[in-house]
Amino acid sequence: MDGRTAGAESASQKNEAGQKGSEPAVGAGVDAAADEEAAAPPLTGRQRLRAGLWPPRVSRAQLIVALLLFILGLGLAIQVRSTSDSSALRGARQEDLVRILDELDNRSQRLTDEQRRLEGQKTELENSSDQAEEARKQTVEKEQQLGVLAGTVAAQGPGINLTIDDPHHSVEADKLLDTIQELRAAGAEAIQVNNVRVVANTSLSDLRGGVEIDGKTVTPPYRFKVIGKPEDLEPALNIPGGVVQTLEKEQAKVSVAREQKIIVDALREAKRPDYARLSSQ
Repeated sequence: MDGRTAGAESASQKNEAGQKGSEPAVGAGVDAAADEEAAAPPLTGRQRLRAGLWPPRVSRAQLIVALLLFILGLGLAIQVRSTSDSSALRGARQEDLVRILDELDNRSQRLTDEQRRLEGQKTELENSSDQAEEARKQTVEKEQQLGVLAGTVAAQGPGINLTIDDPHHSVEADKLLDTIQELRAAGAEAIQVNNVRVVANTSLSDLRGGVEIDGKTVTPPYRFKVIGKPEDLEPALNIPGGVVQTLEKEQAKVSVAREQKIIVDALREAKRPDYARLSSQ
């Protein structure tokens, strides 16, 4: 009994001695880590910022929020662009908008009338008892119409007189070309500028003190004789930002007058084509 007790006490003493012997080893490791930390140089502010930003830590919720913000920004950009495109019309007066709508309606009506006319000619050709005579009559009418468009015959009808007084010689050829194109878009069927007939292949270039139209020198004031529907031609020139306002910015004086009878008598020579011939096909 005494021998077992003495052995147990001896084992207990050995365990305590082992525990006491291990404690200095743990303390030595902590002191070594502290010494290494103290020996490392301190981080600068830029290094701490870089360590905080990289590698990025992005959660799923942040990705969803970023995607929604991108879609919202894209929608706002599209909305701003569409709003800026229509800002010119939004700034127009109510009567100007009414004129523009009337012009569009009139163009549509002209196209509808032309379609009905062609359909009527087709019906006449199909139902006429003397188709040869009817074809000849229509050929003559078509020749006269083409002569008006080609400028080889004189024409008369309702329209407008447009006068552009340019005392400072600031109106260049491109402004006159814009005026001609606007008149054509509004339904002008015959145009004459001073003593020059304007047709589809008319060319304009700048000259000192004026412009050259199809090789002829034209000086201000520029007088346009235009045959067409006056109710369409005049509003087309006076729309906001249109021809009249553009010419007035160039310090030119513009006047437009409706007339029930305009005579366009400047003619062009009918030239025979050098290479083109009628095709039998």
